[in-house]
Amino acid sequence: MMDNIASKSSVILVVDDETHILTILRRTLEMEGFRVHTTGEAEEALDLLDQKPFDLVVTDIMMPGMDGFTLCKNIREFSQIPVILLTAKDSEEDILKGFSLGADDYISKPFSRKELSARVKAVLRRSGALGTPPAATNFHNDHLDINFERRQVIREGKEISLTPTEYRLLQELVINKGKVLTYTFLLQKVWGPEYRDEKQYLHVFTEKLRMKIEPDPSHPQYIQNIFGVGYEFNS
Repeated sequence: MMDNIASKSSVILVVDDETHILTILRRTLEMEGFRVHTTGEAEEALDLLDQKPFDLVVTDIMMPGMDGFTLCKNIREFSQIPVILLTAKDSEEDILKGFSLGADDYISKPFSRKELSARVKAVLRRSGALGTPPAATNFHNDHLDINFERRQVIREGKEISLTPTEYRLLQELVINKGKVLTYTFLLQKVWGPEYRDEKQYLHVFTEKLRMKIEPDPSHPQYIQNIFGVGYEFNS
């Protein structure tokens, strides 16, 4: 039976200047039931995103002309579509740079077909493209207003743009406000079971959330770190 994730027929845009990598990516994702568009140029990818809706972008980092980092940055200027970066080296510096520019995940080359499929499905699951996220209690005070039905976060009267992963993390924290959530729990609930040991992901995205919602990110009021254990949303 085809995976129920693939049965949603999500549309994926793949960007890589290496033809053989594009072929591998296309075949792997199409075998999972996804619809796939490919291009070898970041500039063309931006044009395609302007012309038609996609559910996910998978892009290489090292490309001639506009690289994957710049493509991700440009995408974030007009869209919160999930982005996965392909990197030829498992460099922490590259990973952190990608996350800071709005990427949702990364895959190191060389990658297995199984890893590619698992990460694509996990990112789509987080994005909400594969179904409605669980209902949550809204949150409101004089500084912050979170409305989960509208997927809307307003800080001091101004709407804040969150990536799909940032939103899912915030949602899980607020649903369980006042409770200490372990690192493993959050990683499995937000990212999926494949990510239970990726604490760096959690720390990076927590810091990104604090920068967006906290009155003073250096002295967080809402997202509290329980050292060595996890995080708690303080209401």
